[in-house]
Amino acid sequence: MQLTAGQISELVGGRIIGDESVSICDVCAVERAGNDHLTFAGDKHKLRVLVQREPTCAITTEELAATLPDNLATTVIVVDDPLQSILAVLRILRPPRKPEEFGISPHAFVSESARIGAGSTIHPCAHVRADVVIGSECTIHPGVVIGNGCRLGDNVTLYPYVVLYPDVIIGNNVVIHAGSVLGSDGFGYRLRDGRHERLPHYGTVCVHDDVEIAVGCSVDRALIGETSIGQGTKIDNLVVVAHNCELGKHNLLVAQVGFAGSVTTGDYSVCAGQVGVADHVHLGERSVLGAKAGVHRDVPDGETHIGSPATPVEQARRNYAALRKLPELRQTLRALEKRMAHLTEQISVISQSASRTPTDASARDAA
Repeated sequence: MQLTAGQISELVGGRIIGDESVSICDVCAVERAGNDHLTFAGDKHKLRVLVQREPTCAITTEELAATLPDNLATTVIVVDDPLQSILAVLRILRPPRKPEEFGISPHAFVSESARIGAGSTIHPCAHVRADVVIGSECTIHPGVVIGNGCRLGDNVTLYPYVVLYPDVIIGNNVVIHAGSVLGSDGFGYRLRDGRHERLPHYGTVCVHDDVEIAVGCSVDRALIGETSIGQGTKIDNLVVVAHNCELGKHNLLVAQVGFAGSVTTGDYSVCAGQVGVADHVHLGERSVLGAKAGVHRDVPDGETHIGSPATPVEQARRNYAALRKLPELRQTLRALEKRMAHLTEQISVISQSASRTPTDASARDAA
C-alpha cells in the first residue's frame, strides 16, 4: 500500500512543506530512511541526520521545522506529536495481522470443569486445568499452562509457554508474553539441623487490570496473602518479582530488574535496567531508580536515586565527581607525605642542635 504526503498530512492533521504528491510505501528510522520512506525527527540530533540524508518525506515539530534549510529536498509534515503521527500512518501501512478466532481447538486440553467466556480462543497444545475461569475475548496461545483454580478476566492474552501456577488471579486487558511464569513458590528457606528447608507458600499472585508483562519474567506467589501487580504497570523482559511484593499502579520496570521479597512501591514508580531492590524496601510514589542501582533502604516519594548503594542523584553526582579526582588527590597526598617527612626531619635536627647549644642567659651566668 502507498500513501502520498498530502494524504498523510490530512490523516495526521499536519501542515505540509514541499511536494505533497510524493509517494510513501513504508516507514523507516531516520538513520536508514531513503526513497519512498516516511520518517520522523523528534529532537535536534535526529533533525541533523534528516538534513544529511534527505529522505523522501519526514514528520517533525513546528519548533524543529523552523531550523530546516530552505533548500531541503525532503517534504516535511509539521505536527504537534511526531511519534503519535507516525503510529497513525503505521496502522495503515502495516496493519496488524488478524488473530485466529476458532474457539477452543480440539488439540487443546481443557478440563470439563473449566469455564470459558464468549469469544475466547484457545490454541492447540494449551492446557487448561480444573476449575479455571477464563473471561470473554481472551486468547490462549499454544503451550500455555493454566493451573487449577486460576481466574482470568476479559480480553486477556497469554502468549506461548506462559505458565500460571494454581489459583493465580488475572484482571482485565492483561497481556503476558512468552515464557513468563506466575505463581511459583518464592525463594524462601530456613536453616534447620544444618539443612535448608523450603518454606511452603500458601498465598497467590494477583495481576490487576491493564498490566503487561514481557518475555521471561517471574512473579512468585506470596507466602501468605498475595503478590500484587498494580493496575497499568508495565514490566519489561527478564524481571523477577519475589514473594509478597506489592507494586502500585502504573509502575515501569525495565529489563532485568530484581525485587526481593516484600518490596512495596507507590504509584508511577520507575526502575531502569538491572535495578536490584533488597527485601522489605519501599519505593515511594513517582520515585525513579537509575540503571544498576542497588537499593537497600526506602526511597522517598518523588526522589531519583542512582548508584550502588543507591543515593539521591545530586549527592551521587558529587560522589562521582570526587571519585574522578581520586588519582590526582592520591598524587597530592603522596607529595604532602614526602614534604611532611622532610619537615619532621628538619624539626628533629633543629631540636637536637638547640639542646646542645647553651642559651645566651646561661652563657652570661657562666661568665
